[in-house]
Amino acid sequence: MFLTNHDIVELTAWRQKLHAMPEISGEEVATAAEVIAFLAETAPDKVLSGLGNTGVAAVFDGAEPGPTVLFRCELDALPIEEISDIPHRSRLSGKGHMCGHDGHTATIAALARGFAKDRPKRGRVVLLFQPAEETGAGAAAVIADPRFAEITPDYAFSLHNLPGLPLGHVWLKEGIANCASRGLKITLTGKTAHASMPETGTSPMRAIAGLMPALTDLSGGTVAGGDLVLATVGHVRLGEPAFGIAPGYAELWVTLRTTTNDQMQALVDAAEQLARQAADAGGLSLETSYHEIFSHCDNHPDAVEKLRAALDAEGVAHEAGEALRASEDFGRFGAVSRSAMFYLGAGEKHPALHNPDYDFPDDLIPIGARILMRTARDLLG
Repeated sequence: MFLTNHDIVELTAWRQKLHAMPEISGEEVATAAEVIAFLAETAPDKVLSGLGNTGVAAVFDGAEPGPTVLFRCELDALPIEEISDIPHRSRLSGKGHMCGHDGHTATIAALARGFAKDRPKRGRVVLLFQPAEETGAGAAAVIADPRFAEITPDYAFSLHNLPGLPLGHVWLKEGIANCASRGLKITLTGKTAHASMPETGTSPMRAIAGLMPALTDLSGGTVAGGDLVLATVGHVRLGEPAFGIAPGYAELWVTLRTTTNDQMQALVDAAEQLARQAADAGGLSLETSYHEIFSHCDNHPDAVEKLRAALDAEGVAHEAGEALRASEDFGRFGAVSRSAMFYLGAGEKHPALHNPDYDFPDDLIPIGARILMRTARDLLG
């Protein structure tokens, strides 16, 4: 094992420090500074900061030519109030590391300790600490950054913890690992009126009330059984919180989700048609916009083979598992490299991701680091 007990103790303490100082997508300034300070003692050959806004990349060069292998984690937390009595609970109201990105960051930082002691023999390793995964904007911003050309990988790997799966057990499959998704915001505008004379206005009430079940009815299928089509209403706003006003404005937020990117357009077209019909029937103006756009995550067979070999060599139990309905912006790295993500069990009874009582299991730090280091050594020596 390349990590000493002292390393594990320090990495655990550092992870808990990150947990207490969560920053949401696009605001990861202090977290990035923590990463840069941690990396300083490992003396990377190059550090890129401010990558894709607040991202950090550390490069460890080998002595001989070879492939570039990237290992990616995420810096951002969620706008969720933590409900916990743990000593390292969030110090920031309304923000919390409820997805385990603090643990993923500590796991990738563990690799820096390993490569500080023993550089790869050939090629180079890139440790990417990516911003804004939760909004789907981070990977795209990193790849669009002109400096990404300096570190474009041949292989890219990532992990994500998964509650419900036995602690330390791995799910890894070829092909689709995560679904595509995007947020659709529908705005309907009519005319506000006095509540005593609603007939003098144009209310979007009936339109918005009918759209919610109509959009939900577009859903069908499961990942396990084939193609997924899912429309989930997440937020609705109708008028103002006042008794004296008949509303003239409404918003509906719905998440559209499909197994693949190609299937998304049909769902988008169907949702927009329903919105247009509702607006026309109610005499309302319509605006639509899209947010938090995630591509599906497609695990490359060659990258999966490399991870499976590492799992077998390290004696880690693994199976193919299922594609997850949840989205992951790591999928964008598949367009520039042979990429694969695996899921590392956080425990069968562990609180679910995005729950307010979730906390990353620190026992996963050395397990995840061991798997990824073996993958790097198999590729680069």
